[in-house]
Amino acid sequence: MNNFESLVSLNLIPQIGSVRLDKLLKYFSQPSDILKASRQNLEAVVGSRIGEGILSFDTKNLDKDLAQAKKAGLEIITLFDGDYPRNLKQIPGAPIVLYVSGKIIEADNLSLGIVGSRRASLYGLSSAEKFAAELALKGLTIISGMARGVDTYAHRGALKAVGRTIAVMGSGFGHIYPPENQGLAEKIAKNGAVISEFPMDMKPLAQNFPRRNRLISGLSLGVLVTEAARNSGALITVDFALEQGREVFVLPGRIDASSSLGSNELLKQGAKLVTCSEDILEELDLGISGESNQVQPELEENILCAKEENLLYNCISHSAVAIDDLLEKTSLTSSQISSLILKLQFKKLIKELPGKQFIRS
Repeated sequence: MNNFESLVSLNLIPQIGSVRLDKLLKYFSQPSDILKASRQNLEAVVGSRIGEGILSFDTKNLDKDLAQAKKAGLEIITLFDGDYPRNLKQIPGAPIVLYVSGKIIEADNLSLGIVGSRRASLYGLSSAEKFAAELALKGLTIISGMARGVDTYAHRGALKAVGRTIAVMGSGFGHIYPPENQGLAEKIAKNGAVISEFPMDMKPLAQNFPRRNRLISGLSLGVLVTEAARNSGALITVDFALEQGREVFVLPGRIDASSSLGSNELLKQGAKLVTCSEDILEELDLGISGESNQVQPELEENILCAKEENLLYNCISHSAVAIDDLLEKTSLTSSQISSLILKLQFKKLIKELPGKQFIRS
């Protein structure tokens, strides 16, 4: 068994991570030596339980994992490969291997993570898409977790700008999660990469997602929180970002909105408040101009549409409101409002009541 196969094998053993691998390599020198070591030597380094896990490893599991990865067209990068992401290599506990669909390139070292709630408001979703698009146009790679909500919109924004984006999964490629993002994963792989540190058959278990979050911040120069409730998983990403010495940026939210309690608390604790993409570019000081490039017509239309959706959504509350009232409040035309209402209903943000009245879902 060569060193590559040995590293993939060690990654298949649940108790082995990069910290224990480093400890083992200080004793055994080469990854291939670890799997050939005696019980006595293994127990001396990592104890009897983990030593037994290494000794009892079945190479059939390696053969199966490699065959599945090959069938899926994945590349497997190890911690010791030259094309392993530079930003990620610098963090404590960097993954032993990465399964990659698509391609990670040198330009991806200039990257920003965008995170937020899975159940974000239209404000949080449209902001994620807008910031991702604008920053992708400037050459930054957008990193996120392909989860429902803000993550999905961040990836979509980068794709609409024909920019690069990387999705980090909390499962193996045998279980794309959430399943409705299978198509999005394929698009991301064509314009960046979808990556996972987990073996092919790993299911999207709850304990995997904090590990996934450390990679989002680890790949990035900084993390932008567009909207986060008090218990949002995005706050875990922020904790990792601070531990890893990354910048933390936050969009301010409404003080009476539960969906913004977490992000507003971050601002009180000293996170950098941003209101436009230029704020981020200036803080990162990458030598990228904050002046806007010419926006592609399709992207410009999408950003405009998001603003109009947000305008209309803000005029609809948990009390019923009629079409005539919306016409008066927004100054939009009747056809514009009808079109926007359909979009908001499709996103399940509002619902229709009898008498052409509308209320937030």
